Amino acid sequence: MSKIDIKALRALEPAVLSVGSHPATLQAILDFDFLNGRREPSVKAIVASGRKHERYFFGTREVVIPVYESLKRVPAKQKQAINLFVNLVSGRRVLNTTSELIAKLPKLAGGVIFAERLPERHALALYDQAKQHDTWIAGGASVGLVIPGSLKLGAIGGVEASQFTASNLFTAGQVAVVSSSGGMVNEIIRVVADSGWGVSFALAVGGERFPIVSPRDAMLAAEADPQTKAIAYFGELGGTDEYEIAELLKTKRLTKPIVAYIAGTVAELFETPPQFGHAKAMAGSSKESASAKRQLLNEAGAKVGASFADFVNYIKELELMTIDKNSQDTDQLSHRQKGLISSSLSYDVDGEVQILGRDLLDLAENHSFAFIVMSMLLGKQEVSKETEAFADFVLRLLVDHGPYVSGAMNSIVTARAGRDLVSSLSAGLLTIGPRFGGAINEAAGTWLKGVSQNIKPADLVEDFASRKRYISGIGHRKYRSDFPDPRVKKIIGLTEGLKDRKFTDFARAVEAETLQKKGNLILNVDGAIAAGLLDTLSQTEGYSLEELADLVDTEFFNALFVLSRSVGFMAHFFDQRRIDEGIFRLGDDHVTKL
Repeated sequence: MSKIDIKALRALEPAVLSVGSHPATLQAILDFDFLNGRREPSVKAIVASGRKHERYFFGTREVVIPVYESLKRVPAKQKQAINLFVNLVSGRRVLNTTSELIAKLPKLAGGVIFAERLPERHALALYDQAKQHDTWIAGGASVGLVIPGSLKLGAIGGVEASQFTASNLFTAGQVAVVSSSGGMVNEIIRVVADSGWGVSFALAVGGERFPIVSPRDAMLAAEADPQTKAIAYFGELGGTDEYEIAELLKTKRLTKPIVAYIAGTVAELFETPPQFGHAKAMAGSSKESASAKRQLLNEAGAKVGASFADFVNYIKELELMTIDKNSQDTDQLSHRQKGLISSSLSYDVDGEVQILGRDLLDLAENHSFAFIVMSMLLGKQEVSKETEAFADFVLRLLVDHGPYVSGAMNSIVTARAGRDLVSSLSAGLLTIGPRFGGAINEAAGTWLKGVSQNIKPADLVEDFASRKRYISGIGHRKYRSDFPDPRVKKIIGLTEGLKDRKFTDFARAVEAETLQKKGNLILNVDGAIAAGLLDTLSQTEGYSLEELADLVDTEFFNALFVLSRSVGFMAHFFDQRRIDEGIFRLGDDHVTKL
């Protein structure tokens, strides 16, 4: 197994990924970070289903941690930064999820598996994979690793800030605490703190039959750590871990003093050894009994208590440097209240409006309307000049298409009925959908699917034809291949400077197929905007295929149409108020009776 380097972990700037969500555990990690003076939360992302973010507190400030449905959806930049993990999913999902982390996170130092009942063959597979990738894994059934003042990975040390204070987890001490049992690790941390020594680090290796990090690994980590001067170890009946520890003592690979206690002598009163709480806590032979292992460690040089009380006294009798009890202001953490809504877009700071962390007046004075629109719609503080230019042209191009279309018609009819501006605008907006105005987003989805799935344009056209469906973004009533739409040429020209125009190329390839069927099945304005915007976001904003798919799911590609055409709808409202023709009514000859 790759060794755990406590000194290196102490110096590490932790970037933690949680697989699965357990709010109490994750909030405890963030509280530990805050109380130890860290400026930002160490938990950077969560892989789970059901939502796109979770809200937590960092001190008294609410923070949002992004949630991704799979590791694949975690942004590449974030995956490059992650160096630790906590796996909080069920035992049956541990192997696949942990294997993926080890394979896909290049800077991964190690992590913790919380789940119990991890199948033995899964644990052994993870052991081999961790060794191959030079990383370490505590668990299964581990509450984690804590390095006072530096790192908390899991529920170890408690989940309440008051528990951190009682255990003095804000200053590094000199005693390493090691056990398979999460509950006993926490108990011994408190004993060490009450003795005045303080903990250098504490590790729950996990209560499964085959923990991936063994007590032997933990002992070697303590031996190599210059901060650690002594080791407190709590073991149990069952297994042969103590034989490995004894061998380290006998061969002088472990030289630091060990005080220990091995629980489970009561099992020796039974004719058939009972199974205790952990999977490994059952003596299969006299060699694995608590008494045998106590004697073994004593003979090897450890100081082993005959009772737990003896063990506690041995800890108190260690000759180490005492550390002061650091009491942090934890009262502030008990009066936190979550906001009713969360927003990453805009907020008020001392009476001044900020948009994406920038002063609104500064944005208005120094940037175009298109820049502000795209920044806000994408939730990005900065957007490229190419994105700004593309949006600016589209916003101008889509502003109106005459009084003939359904949206404008509804605004006009509502205005002539004497309704107000907002009612007329709303009437027009409510007609936007698959048959009017919604084709840009549908076209974007089609081009994205074609590119991401490597679909041949001819196959895509045939698929639509077989289902008797129109291809959004293709076709026009007026323009044909021999009479092209000049607007499409302008839109495509906006992306000519991009290195890769895979979406535009795909859309044009689809057009080449449809034109073989009919001359007016050309790429239209909706299809050109969709392709151009996909290429621009991909090339200049760095959006992945998965992130572009998220934009399609939220109808992002219709946003510029909705915004721009709102101007046209309002213009028609004011035009009708100026003309003042009165209420609109169809004549008898305008209605066909069926």
